[in-house]
Amino acid sequence: MRRRAAALGLALLAALAPAAEARDSLGIFDDWGAFRDPQVPRCYAIAQPDEVRGQRQYRPFASIGYWPKRGVRGQFHLRLSRAMARSESVTLTIGIRRFRLTGGGGDAWARDRAMDAAIIAALRSAREMTASSEDSRGNVIRDVYRLKGAATALDAAALGCAGRR
Repeated sequence: MRRRAAALGLALLAALAPAAEARDSLGIFDDWGAFRDPQVPRCYAIAQPDEVRGQRQYRPFASIGYWPKRGVRGQFHLRLSRAMARSESVTLTIGIRRFRLTGGGGDAWARDRAMDAAIIAALRSAREMTASSEDSRGNVIRDVYRLKGAATALDAAALGCAGRR
């Protein structure tokens, strides 16, 4: 278990390079990590998918960010394993909830703050999250995340930037 957590921490830091040395770890919680970048300032909970269907074009991740100076709290961001087709959107399935995300290329976000809040609430109570779309060749993109530790990482990220401006 400790090896998995250490590997996750190193992989998450590598995924967010080149300025990884500027980030402070707030903790690794099973499949999720929480980090603070004091120079921005920003904090975020982040995870890599446990399963990716098809060939990777990007290094996929899901994150929830906090930017105190911008007044942004709990913004969901998804980097898919490869670019979606132009006419496609991303369907995010968390437990029994489904969300249609906005974005383009390999990135997707919640449509608004209400959707961000609904995604965070769903993350806290489900075991798995799946991001799916279709690439330009008609191939299915399917990135599956385990949510063990997500709630704790979300709390650590929120607390990591609480009171900062």
